[in-house]
Amino acid sequence: MAEVRIVAASPEAARRVAEVLRHCFPATEQRSYPAGHDGGTRLHITVDTTHTPEPNATAAPWLVTSESVARDRPHTDEV
Repeated sequence: MAEVRIVAASPEAARRVAEVLRHCFPATEQRSYPAGHDGGTRLHITVDTTHTPEPNATAAPWLVTSESVARDRPHTDEV
C-alpha cells in the first residue's frame, strides 16, 4: 500500500490526478482538505501497489520510465 498526498491549486485538479492513480492501481476513497489560504486542495488516497495494470495500460509508460528527482531522500515536510 502507498499513501499518496496530492496538493493542487483546485479541487478539480486534485480529483483528476486521483482519477489517474485509480486507473493504475486499486485505491480507497479519497479524502480532501483545504491546502492553505490561496484556495488550494490537499487530497489523500491510499493505493494498492501490489496490483498493477497490464503493461500496455494507458498510464504505464510514464509510470514505468519515471524516476524520482529526490533519489530516496524525504521531502522537507516528511518524517
